[in-house]
Amino acid sequence: MSRTLLYPPTRRAAVLGGMSLTALGAPLGGMAAAAEAPATLYSGGDILTMEGDAPRYAEALVEAGGQIVFVGRMSEAVHRFPDASRFDLKGQTLLPGFIDGHSHIYMTGFMALMANLYPPPDGPARDFATLVSTLRQWTESADGRKVIQALGWIIGSGYDDALLTERRHPPRQVLDEVSRDLPVLVIHQSGHLASINSKGLELAGITRATPDPKGGVIRRDANGEPNGVLEESAYVRLALKATSSVGEEIPRLSMQRAQRLYARSGYTTAQDGRSTRDVTDALPRMAERGELYLDVVSYPDITFNAAAAPPSLVQDRRYRGHYRVGGAKLALDGSPQGKTAWLSAPYVDPPEGQSPGYLGYPAMSDEAAVKWVGTAFSNRWQLLVHANGDAAIDQLIMAVAAAMRDHGYPDHRTVLVHGQTLRKDQIAKLKALGILPSLFPLHTYYWGDWHRSSVLGASRANYISPTRDVLQAGLTLTSHHDAPVTLPDALRVLDGTVNRTTRSGQVLGADQRLTPYEGLKTLTEWAALQYFEETRKGTLAVGKVADLVILAENPLKVRPDLIHRIAVNRTIKDGQTVFSR
Repeated sequence: MSRTLLYPPTRRAAVLGGMSLTALGAPLGGMAAAAEAPATLYSGGDILTMEGDAPRYAEALVEAGGQIVFVGRMSEAVHRFPDASRFDLKGQTLLPGFIDGHSHIYMTGFMALMANLYPPPDGPARDFATLVSTLRQWTESADGRKVIQALGWIIGSGYDDALLTERRHPPRQVLDEVSRDLPVLVIHQSGHLASINSKGLELAGITRATPDPKGGVIRRDANGEPNGVLEESAYVRLALKATSSVGEEIPRLSMQRAQRLYARSGYTTAQDGRSTRDVTDALPRMAERGELYLDVVSYPDITFNAAAAPPSLVQDRRYRGHYRVGGAKLALDGSPQGKTAWLSAPYVDPPEGQSPGYLGYPAMSDEAAVKWVGTAFSNRWQLLVHANGDAAIDQLIMAVAAAMRDHGYPDHRTVLVHGQTLRKDQIAKLKALGILPSLFPLHTYYWGDWHRSSVLGASRANYISPTRDVLQAGLTLTSHHDAPVTLPDALRVLDGTVNRTTRSGQVLGADQRLTPYEGLKTLTEWAALQYFEETRKGTLAVGKVADLVILAENPLKVRPDLIHRIAVNRTIKDGQTVFSR
């Protein structure tokens, strides 16, 4: 289907033939330097440019000085660049480097240092017993010793009550089996809940007399005692306090781990959403030391870290040492799989301690939402807004409408992050307000069965992340993994966007599937537009940065159900290989 982008690129580059560099509007200084640098000519496989509404292929691509200087016919490439070194793709597929629609790169690396409590296939935690044994083993590992020494806590990440045999969160008594002397914190895979042991409750000062904080819940047992499970702000406050003083080594190790994970999946641009103060302190220092080799865009939390996003820096949009601040992040609710997202219709099975008719809850009042969105618009910040439940999306729509009325800012590119229960009637409102959806159809694999049976019921579950209807409405969207919620696996993201298959093999919302080419657009051209980088990234075009990924197979030419098995063989950032299988 022919489409018009919600925010049309200001400069389009030709991708076939031999147009001059000046005709393409490329930066003359940068292109002149690139023309004098050693060149590499890629050929011998599918070179998929990602330009246009239908797939386009080129015979050859030439990179020099970290930029693309030619895309077109092989004969002309050889004639114009006779001294270029040759890279034979040997039947592999060359694409633009993948751009991360939404995630938390620093936290992904930080959690990679923690005990892996993900359920299969990403980890070992099938039940309480394997969760406890994994935590015990981790305390004796090199990573475990470093983290415990730095933080004083035993920490694991990724457990999922929906997939544990017990079908509930581990209470404090289970975590007491790991340690009674050290505090233990285990983080739910959603990142919106956690459980702590008795020592952790003691250090946090949480007793039966402690009231629930605003925007959070302290779960309790039948006797009214805290059972160790903390929701939303109750967990966030504890986590911020427990991880606030990590020194220099832990952040460095975290970003080393994270960049490796992202690069091996073909990502060349990554996001750090809802950056905390320690992260926005650490990342610029790493950039100055040359420790970042992927482009990292930070969106500090607007409610407690707005000082990290001065308007002049946000509007500059230049990378310094592969780092820049892109805007700010705001969270309006929680997690549907954790049953804290704010819905307009009840959950099928309310969580422990809640009555039938439970809807989840907002992170803030309407007045606060209007205030924070208005702050972003008045500063000309791009705002990323976490809203999973449709009631939270209603709040976002209301707040953006008020901000546009009061502050203008037409090219704001506010991003709806996740939008799991986005209703059809809300889609037209997103378009009218210029809100870009970054949806999460990978949920269909990880939690689709859980949504059908316990969270939303069949009808609403079939409509989670309605990517097809969003495209039909003329919106530009991206698709993401939300690491560390799921692993930063671009081919898994593409699989979820294209196939929408649950763990049990059911298709969830067949009418909302995208084609493989559209799915790739959400990871390349459309993602570049979300970042205001459509003139630099997202397609293979002369004058754009040489951010490339080489896949073992072409996602457009394999059976859709085999997409997730395609290997990333090489990732190239600014012309330099940062991952090779």
